Amino acid sequence: MFTSVPSRAAAAYRRVAADTSIQGADPHQLVSLLFEALVRHILAARGALERRDAAAKGVALGKAVRIIEEGLKAGLNIQEGGEIAANLRSLYEYCVLRLTQANLRNDRQALDEVIALIEPVAESWKQIRGPGPAYLQPVAAAGA
Repeated sequence: MFTSVPSRAAAAYRRVAADTSIQGADPHQLVSLLFEALVRHILAARGALERRDAAAKGVALGKAVRIIEEGLKAGLNIQEGGEIAANLRSLYEYCVLRLTQANLRNDRQALDEVIALIEPVAESWKQIRGPGPAYLQPVAAAGA
């Protein structure tokens, strides 16, 4: 199956825009991008669920879980982040559980619940600017 030239051009533009935004992002912006992608994939899974497209639902939820596990959760510094980091880790673990259940049970309510839990955290994250606490700062390279 072939895609039209405008469709391929639009897809290429989206890839370049995403690559550019990631390359030029500071750690704070990267986390914001992770939250945005997470919500986008959950919404895609919800749409696939409504269309009864099990394959697309599984792909979207797989990406959402990876964002949580490999991006948001892996980026936490539990030692320096204290109670906040521990609470976020627990929230992320719960969200992974609910996304897995949503996939297994075709449970739209579980998807809606995760969005309802993540959106306030994402919005709060957007409100944080400036140097912030040390555990949110990138580690300086040796010799820099």
